[in-house]
Amino acid sequence: MGALEEAHLAAAVAAACACEEEDDDLELLGGEASPAAAAADAMEPAVRALLAGLGEDERREGLRRTPKRVAKAFRDGTRGYRLKVKDIVQGALFPEVGVDKRTGSAGGTGGQVVVRDIELFSYCESCLLPFSIQCHVGYVPSGGRVVGLSKLSRVSDVFAKRLQNPQRLANEVCGALHASIQPAGVAVALQCWHIPLPENLECKTLQGWIRTSHSSRSGVFEGENSTFWSDFLALLKLRGIDMEVDNHSAYIPWCPLRSHEVPLSNGHCKKSSTNGMVSAVTSMILSLGEDPLRKELLGTPQRYVQWLMKFRACNLDVKLNGFTLGNVSIYERPGGGMVDHGAIRSELHFPFCAQCEHHLLPFYGVVHIGYFDNGSGEGIDRSHFQALVHFYGCKLQVQERMTRQIAEAVYSISHNGVMVVVEANHICMISRGVEKIRSNTATIAVLGQFLTDPSAKAHFLQNVLDTAGPAV
Repeated sequence: MGALEEAHLAAAVAAACACEEEDDDLELLGGEASPAAAAADAMEPAVRALLAGLGEDERREGLRRTPKRVAKAFRDGTRGYRLKVKDIVQGALFPEVGVDKRTGSAGGTGGQVVVRDIELFSYCESCLLPFSIQCHVGYVPSGGRVVGLSKLSRVSDVFAKRLQNPQRLANEVCGALHASIQPAGVAVALQCWHIPLPENLECKTLQGWIRTSHSSRSGVFEGENSTFWSDFLALLKLRGIDMEVDNHSAYIPWCPLRSHEVPLSNGHCKKSSTNGMVSAVTSMILSLGEDPLRKELLGTPQRYVQWLMKFRACNLDVKLNGFTLGNVSIYERPGGGMVDHGAIRSELHFPFCAQCEHHLLPFYGVVHIGYFDNGSGEGIDRSHFQALVHFYGCKLQVQERMTRQIAEAVYSISHNGVMVVVEANHICMISRGVEKIRSNTATIAVLGQFLTDPSAKAHFLQNVLDTAGPAV
């Protein structure tokens, strides 16, 4: 093993240890195990069964702590079942007299209060995959009382952190706020994005995601001619949000896996190679305190298993247009010399969707590949690169490893120099823990002539920049 290979291995081990230490630190902060933690522990055998069904070895490095991480992610992502709205709102109502009703409305006597752009994540009850939510909440105070603004987002999060569908989420948030703060009315508007099937992902942004808009209202917001509802929509438009235009999207089929035919029973259908996995998912739902026989959850275990099976371990070798992983010294630094930038070929924006092996949650984005022509004057067909990205992406992965594997495979046929950049959004980073909304991770692998020529690297990165769309 070369020095650079040893460095790569040491970095990977250090990253894995850091991730495990972070999980351990968070566990220590929690003190003694709660009933919820005990329920999460019951998930771990179920996750092991899922890994076995995917053809993975749970003992390999990277998967050893996956059952614990997945259980913890589900526990955090469904913490709303263990929270009560009255505990949040109690003590957060404040007197605010406002102006005389004869001269206008403000403060606690009829003035509308709207909190916009509340970023949330929830779990789709049809497939157990997280979906992204932008929530907008408005209310009209009554009785000379207003509620602390943060409570509107916290109450919204209570119901988001459950197995949900968008319309029920809007209804539950609206109903809970109306009952707890007793205003003149409540309005809730949601814009939701559901990850599509891997083969339908189009790029690194939310383009290609299934988007729907939903709303719920009570009190003075109800009725076709409600001026309060019109004012609410107008205040959203100030942020570029047009719920009237988006209203038709409520009729779009929400979960892409919902269209898949599945038996309407959870773990009790005829014998199948995935029956054990379906039973495992059913036990996970039970451990959350949910009823797997609830109408909306019938078929959910099968759909989740269908999603996971798209990332099943594959032991086939890549043999596409000469791509192999031979014994060439890919980390060897070539000698210096002038480099012809005209020989650099760029194949950019290959979409991919992989499954994080640490949390069994998707990460998705684009791959950019730059390589030096081997002198033949003929480049490698783009379809071969797409197949290569698909091969390394559609499995349990980590982004760092996927970047390196793609670079090594391309180098095995190019031999002169390869540079690979992967840009990805990780659901596990934005739907759990501190919820790093809008975070994006970039990784890079550099081999051959790109190692010694900074101008070649700059040339390739400029090509990526020149074809990039607007950041989202």
